[in-house]
Amino acid sequence: MAELTDTERVLLGPLANWSTRFKALVAVLAAIVAWGAFAYLMQVQRGLVVTNMRDTVSWGVYIANFVFFIGISHVGALMSAILRLAGAEWRRPITRMAEAITVCSLFVGAAMPIIDLGRPDRLLNVLFYGRLQSAILWDFISIFTYLTGSLLFLYLFLIPDLALLRDKLPNVGRFRRWLYAKFSLNWHGTPGQRRRLDRSIGILTILILPIAISVHTVVSWIFAMTLRPGWNSTIFGPYFVAGALFSGVASVLMAMALFTHFYRLQAFVTKRHFRNLALILLSLDVVYIYFTLNEYLTVAYKQPIGEAGLIAALFGGEFALAFWIIQLGGLLVPAVLLALPKLSTGRIVVAATLVNVTMWLKRYVIVVSTLATPQMPQPWGAYFPSWVELSITAAAFAGFVLLYALFSRFFPIVSVWEVTEVPESVPHPVGTAAEVAR
Repeated sequence: MAELTDTERVLLGPLANWSTRFKALVAVLAAIVAWGAFAYLMQVQRGLVVTNMRDTVSWGVYIANFVFFIGISHVGALMSAILRLAGAEWRRPITRMAEAITVCSLFVGAAMPIIDLGRPDRLLNVLFYGRLQSAILWDFISIFTYLTGSLLFLYLFLIPDLALLRDKLPNVGRFRRWLYAKFSLNWHGTPGQRRRLDRSIGILTILILPIAISVHTVVSWIFAMTLRPGWNSTIFGPYFVAGALFSGVASVLMAMALFTHFYRLQAFVTKRHFRNLALILLSLDVVYIYFTLNEYLTVAYKQPIGEAGLIAALFGGEFALAFWIIQLGGLLVPAVLLALPKLSTGRIVVAATLVNVTMWLKRYVIVVSTLATPQMPQPWGAYFPSWVELSITAAAFAGFVLLYALFSRFFPIVSVWEVTEVPESVPHPVGTAAEVAR
């Protein structure tokens, strides 16, 4: 059995040893997911009456969760693929973190519309009786295609590491030995295998970009194709894609901070990685501010019938507090934090956290404020999620973290073969890895 190198020892260490602290985290997250499953079982038995969604506000936190998780899923495909195509070699230690976020968030996000159904069995109607004129059918097809492509995208880059785990981690249990041996596809790194892998990666890297862009564009069309105040917009497609990348890059920064601290990855994920992604986050912040100004300034200037009441509610009415928290706390403050000189890792993580919290709130406001706007002479709709909805939402976030944490304990969260096979022009981290290992 081949000996582990210093780099492999650092990166594969978390897979071989599951600490008590990690097991406790898994237990807590699993308990939250179990409570959410109980709440959902009650919803299935009693119907949507256990939620606070009614005939006015018929969508709530479930659809906000759906848009949020589908949004952060874009980071693995778009950021990772674009950086690969651009030849940005510094991205090697962080791309798998982004790709794993994509897959985990897609599983959680795709479940949200099903949970939103009072009769989940009616999802089959989309398959059997779906109409091409329906944006819901477009959404179903695009998400399924994106999930399939993202799984393949993640898997192709895992193959050399699965072979490494097969050969160098024999004492990990029967199931994991079978998993590594089966899915490594008899990889031995021969020139022919490398050529086929490189060709497959190149093709999928190009294909995943239009698929990823189309997914959140189609998600936005579920709103934009509906003639409702606040949704009747022609820029929702690029607006949603920009927001998806914005929150996705923030998610990667948060993941980098956690893994660097708990998995001792300082030799691989350095200040350079945080600063480079911080610049990308700042650029996306500016783009999103631009789209936000376009979205609200044109409507506020014209004050069309139907939109005027919503604009008043957002700027100074019922939804004003949430609206201004989003604009100031989620756009302006992060931009200032990232633009100030002497950028520190702590400041970057604070900015990324603010972005993600407020971007979820943004999705909530988009959904609820429009549906609460009266279409006839009647009072505004009222909505606040019930304990069932809050429990399922907590379970969704806990489930995402649980999937992500388990992934990092079954597979290296930093691609071992990519960081050990860097081009000569890129600094090699093996020397510092040896220091960390000691």
